[in-house]
Amino acid sequence: MHSFFQIKSFLNHWLDAVDDHSIHSPFFYDFYNRVVKEKNDPLLFLDIEKTRAKLLSNHSLVTVKDMGDASYHFNSDQRSISQVAATSLNNELQCQLYYRIAKSLEAKNILELGTSMGITSLYLARVKDSRITTLEGNQAMINIARTNFEYFNQKNINLIEGNIDQTLPEFLQHPARFDFVLMDANHRYEPTIRYFNWLVKRIADKGIIVIDDIYRSPEMVTAWKALHTHDLVYASIDLFHCGILFFDINLNRQHFTWQL
Repeated sequence: MHSFFQIKSFLNHWLDAVDDHSIHSPFFYDFYNRVVKEKNDPLLFLDIEKTRAKLLSNHSLVTVKDMGDASYHFNSDQRSISQVAATSLNNELQCQLYYRIAKSLEAKNILELGTSMGITSLYLARVKDSRITTLEGNQAMINIARTNFEYFNQKNINLIEGNIDQTLPEFLQHPARFDFVLMDANHRYEPTIRYFNWLVKRIADKGIIVIDDIYRSPEMVTAWKALHTHDLVYASIDLFHCGILFFDINLNRQHFTWQL
């Protein structure tokens, strides 16, 4: 069901997508070319990608409890690290995109919901002077992520353990404002909307929230439609694999569909 839905959704997205010739806003023309379409030097993240390769070749079994929308790749909680890495990690291009978005904001305070094995966190931690807070509820993923953070001696990542339904509202009691938020956890309508409503009160004036996997399921599409038309969202971009929400009141209300 998911595969057919995603193929159909991708075809519709491809038909709707435009390129830079159709972008009249100077801000978004620059964002399209400098952030979305720009390519990073592959050597910049070579060490992180070597860690991904090790995970992809690790056939050790771990117990993975799906905290949100159940994975449609598995029928059992017992899964190999390689299988989980292949099906749940953001790919290299997505990780580079999230890094470039955070870098374009000169983001100092970054929040990630859904650490997984820590690969995306490591990318975000390369943003100069950034502080990463990442939340994860699955103990097997926490153990792997912590190992990766320790291997890289990454001091600017704070991993908060536990069910995000409890840890996020507790964490948000602190009056921090976030420049960049990546929502990549519990891919269902109700928690996605709930997390957004909590986070929007803490987003910086020119901050950005990225919603991952917006076409994962029909209910995630419904959530995405509700979020990019929210009164506090001043512009949005649909990249199929993710949606980008802008909160800068100086932007004209616009919605774009682009190909990554």
